[in-house]
Parts: sequence; structure tokens; C-alpha cells
Amino acid sequence: MINAEQNKYLTQTGPDTGMGNLFRSYWLPALLASELPENDCPPVRMEMLSEKLLAFRDSNGQFGLIDEFCAHRGVSLWFGRVEENGIRCPYHGWKYNSNGQCVEVPSEDENSGYAEKIKLKSYPLIEKGGLLWTYMGPKEKQPAFPEFEFLDLHSNQYYFSKRLQDTNYLQAMEGGIDSSHVAWLHRGSMKNDPIFSVAKESIRYGLEDFKVHFDVQPSNGGLTIGARRKAENQHFYWRITQWIMPTFVLIPPRGELPLSGQFWVPINDEQCWTWSFHFHPTRDLLDHEVQAMKDGFNIHAKVIPGTFVAAQNKNNNYLMDREKQKSGETFSGVDGIAMQDASLQESMGPIQDRTKENLVNCDNGIIMARMQLIRNAKGLEKGHTPIGVDPSSHRVRAAAVILKNDLKYHEAAKEDLISTPQKPITSV
Repeated sequence: MINAEQNKYLTQTGPDTGMGNLFRSYWLPALLASELPENDCPPVRMEMLSEKLLAFRDSNGQFGLIDEFCAHRGVSLWFGRVEENGIRCPYHGWKYNSNGQCVEVPSEDENSGYAEKIKLKSYPLIEKGGLLWTYMGPKEKQPAFPEFEFLDLHSNQYYFSKRLQDTNYLQAMEGGIDSSHVAWLHRGSMKNDPIFSVAKESIRYGLEDFKVHFDVQPSNGGLTIGARRKAENQHFYWRITQWIMPTFVLIPPRGELPLSGQFWVPINDEQCWTWSFHFHPTRDLLDHEVQAMKDGFNIHAKVIPGTFVAAQNKNNNYLMDREKQKSGETFSGVDGIAMQDASLQESMGPIQDRTKENLVNCDNGIIMARMQLIRNAKGLEKGHTPIGVDPSSHRVRAAAVILKNDLKYHEAAKEDLISTPQKPITSV
């Protein structure tokens, strides 16, 4: 259990907060590349780490991420027109380039130099792996670009989705590193999800042993979380999750299925973006796998067209079906792994009061992740570089293995937890 002060420290991510400064030490996914599909397309307004921003793509294909509001009278530049390598405010015609520099103030003499004095806050925006990434920290501390395995794959080998979640990032992330709830909350979906149809053996292990034992090890980038269940003949079935600071989780595969994972990026203190992805390092995703993801199965969700709001949401009680719950088709009555998670996490309120918790052994990963976040944020205040910033810490894999019961997973499966190009997946 943590105290009220720690809970507040962990959940506040705006400018000049301890956790906000920690998030600003990393490259973070900001948009799907498809949200800015072509030069001079309409801009996208967004909020991230409690800052209201505007993203656009200029006439030369340069991406810009700048303060949403015009420096003149505070008009939202979302109403502006993207033209001739910049965006022009519709109120009085002030124009800005992709770096936020004002390049034209029509009402002033062009030789006055006035426009040169006006610059909006701006952040880099780089396309990689189907995403647009940004770094929102001090320019002099900008780290090297991430080296997550999926970033160097062909576009046919990965699939990304995002959805709005009405909670603080922390309770969403904590669900992502909690393997013990799968046997309960996702019990029906594990049997019925079309992506899992060829992985019945691993699902059987997960559903038969409720007393999951956790062995959590510190890693260069965060934590390696081993969840142990009973297997046959004096063996254990281990599902080994990678958590990389600040909120990246790589989920163990099942059989020959793709790897999967999630990021949770704070919008503000009461909302976050849940980014979900699948990728396979040695083959294209299969048509039926991609279709299932688009249809909202597994960790993905269907959204209301034209938005990133889940079709199942708190306003319609997540389309909960008590008959399905009673029959066991879904344990909570909510369809889909993604929204089963989101419905319960949102039920805690926007910011969970963690002072009322009663934690047990299966919460060790959550406990250690909280402490890592606090420790690194406090270290940053003293000038230390947080773990997970160095790209070398991103070269990891999640894995599912069966080991003799006298072996330690972090030693016996050490090689399986390292990512290298074209390396086959280790999975049961």
C-alpha cells in the first residue's frame, strides 16, 4: 500500500511535476501516422501530459507539434489552414512553421522583424513504425531514438490501435502488468478470441492454476515479471512480461502467435491513451489476425467511427450482458479483453485511491513498478538519467516457456528474453 502523498506524486504528470518530468525524459507515441496521412492535410489537436498541442504536416512533409493556440489572441490553430510550409491562423492571418516559429504577421511591416520575435512552444515529431513519436523534455537532454523491435519491421508485420481511456495512466498500466487477473476476467475471451484459437495449450495452463507465483527481477529498462503456473511432470509454465519505463509493456506470445504489448500515455491526470499493438518478428501478420484486431478482439477495441472513443464505454455500461456473465461466456458480461480491462479500471474512478488497497503476492510487479517510477523521478530531480532512456534497454522480448521446477526463469530463459533481428519467438 502507498500513502496519499505517493499516490498524488505518481499520478500527476503535468508540467513541472516529478512524474511529468519523468515522462518528458522519454520518446512517447503521440499519434498514429495515419492521422496525418499527407502533406497539407488537416491538423490534429491533441492533449498530452496536460499540454494542449497541435500536430500538422506541412507542404514538404515535415511534421510539426506546437502549442495549439495562436500567440496573438489565443485562437485555437486547429481552425487554421495548413498551407505553404506552415499553418495560418484564420483570425488575423498569423502564420507559423513546423517549429512553431511565426513567419508572417500580415498587419505588420514585413521589414519590422516582429514575426521573428514570436515563437510557439514546439516539440519534435518523428515517424517510425507507423507511429508519430515526440520528446517533450529539455532539448539538451533529448535521448537517442527508441529501439523497440517492432520499429524496424515491415508494415505488414505489425498492427497498432489506440483508444481513449478515462483513467489516470497508472491504473491502466498496472492492469497491463497484472497477469493474475487473466484466469478470472478474461476467462471466456481466452477460449473464444479468434486470435487465440491456435494456442489452446498455453491457455489451458493459464486457466487451470489460479495460485500464480510471481518472481519480479529488476532490468536495465524496468522490470522482468515472471508469472509461474503449474505444468506437468515437475515443470512450471512461465509467462515472462517485460515492463520498460515509463509505461511500455511487452506481453508474452502464445504458441506461434504474434507478440503483443501496450503503452499508456497520459493525456492529463484523469485520462490516458491506451496504445495496443501486435507484431511478429519473422513473418507478416495473417489476414485473419489483422481482421480480428480491427474487429476489436484481444487487446484492441472497436471505436466510434471518426473518434478513438471505444464503442463500449461507460455511457452505455460497456454493453454489459448479464446473461453472458451468468452463462460464463464472459466472466464480467463485457465482451473483449480490452474493454474488460477498461471497464473495471474506469470503475475505480479517474484516479484510484491506493491508500485503501490490500495487496498480496500477485501484486509484486505492481508494487515494484510503482517504486521504480518514484525512485527514478526522484533521481531525475537530482540530475540522474532514468532507466529505460538508453535504447539498449529496449532490446528485449517477452517469452512463454516451460522449465523444470528447480530452475530460475531469469537464468534458464535468459537468451529467450533478448531481441535480435529475425530471431524466432520463444513461446508455448
